[in-house]
Amino acid sequence: MNKKQTRAWIMYDWANSAFATTMIAAVLPIFYSDVAAKTLEPHLRTAYWGYTQFAAMLILAFLSPILGAAADLSGRRVRSVRLFCYIGVCASALFYFVGEGDWLLTSLLFVAGTIGFSGANTFYDALLGDVAEPGKRDMVSARGYASGYLGGGILLAINLAMIMKPAWFGLPDTVMAIRISFVSVAVWWFVFSLPLFRHLKDRPTGPKVSPAKYVQMGTAQTLKTLKQILGYRELLKYMVAFWFFNDGISTIITMATIYGKEIGIGTSHLITALLITQFVGIPFTLLFGKIAERLGSKTSLQLSLGVYVLIVLLGYFMQEAWQFYLLAAMVGLVQGGSQSIARSIYSRLIPPAQSAEYFGFLSVSSKFTSMLGPLVFGLVSQVSGTGRWGIFALLVFFVIGMLILRSVDLRKGEQEALADRVPRQPRFTDSSPPRSAMK
Repeated sequence: MNKKQTRAWIMYDWANSAFATTMIAAVLPIFYSDVAAKTLEPHLRTAYWGYTQFAAMLILAFLSPILGAAADLSGRRVRSVRLFCYIGVCASALFYFVGEGDWLLTSLLFVAGTIGFSGANTFYDALLGDVAEPGKRDMVSARGYASGYLGGGILLAINLAMIMKPAWFGLPDTVMAIRISFVSVAVWWFVFSLPLFRHLKDRPTGPKVSPAKYVQMGTAQTLKTLKQILGYRELLKYMVAFWFFNDGISTIITMATIYGKEIGIGTSHLITALLITQFVGIPFTLLFGKIAERLGSKTSLQLSLGVYVLIVLLGYFMQEAWQFYLLAAMVGLVQGGSQSIARSIYSRLIPPAQSAEYFGFLSVSSKFTSMLGPLVFGLVSQVSGTGRWGIFALLVFFVIGMLILRSVDLRKGEQEALADRVPRQPRFTDSSPPRSAMK
């Protein structure tokens, strides 16, 4: 294992997490509400941001199997990471020029940035096998995630300081500080991605394949895996449950900040609260692993989802900044734990010989389903005239997910997976577990 290559790979997670924290979760939703969509009614700002999330997920859902096939077949992964990274970097920098009322431009730039972020991650994740031996991959992957939590959190803290005290940085006002924070994401992402491009080299596996071929092979592999999954009853039930509760979790991550703005919580409070989520999440993700060992994976996951139900209910009645702090801390308690346990359960229910293929399918299918939460949030907020009913509507995703999860027999599912009744198929999709927007 080449240590320079491994460190460079880990550093990219530090680099791109700036987009996850500042753009997806914290600062950009505030800017959208206060500046870009200022000409709209407050509930429409929330609704339109939900539609923006929906559009980004819809495009990614169709791109994912194509990008996964390209990652597996071309061998030109570093070049592809660079291409999508630069798309995201340019989109982040261009937010500097967005002015009052430019909500449509903001939405378009966000979609472009999200495509760059997720597209680069597809090829970046596929590089894990190039930088770590099989027995070291869990450790290297975990170091990457930890690096992402830390890097994204550090830049978000710097941006919070700029936004709260712009004069300290020689800036005239908060709006300019937010614009500079967008540029800081672009610079951070670009600079800390350079080690990856310097130390990792492509190893093309064959002649170039036409984009049409990637579309054909990626789609065919996704459909083939879906047909196989229908033969695993417990796995199928678990996947349906996962699609529901994961959509609820991801929607809370992407919509919490703009919802807080709608009900009148100040910018500094919102960003500080999200910093709490970021740093509380690191130790409690590890703690949940211990809880799962003691109580069992399924019980621990149900417990974490029960906390999310409480978060949704409290969010509906939320009025004050301290309440948002409380909810942010509650999310930090269960966000990483619920995702890690859910991933662990999934790994036990899939055929060991086809784990890469099945994780790839989970990544692709999750992008298709994750668009529903923001769409429901946006529609309910627009029709009801308030984001409170939009946040309350997310209760459905958690309740349905928990009810289906109760019916899953993990022991039976593991026996079905170990029987390995389905012959191994070649893999053409993204093999990495789905990533959270909030590192």
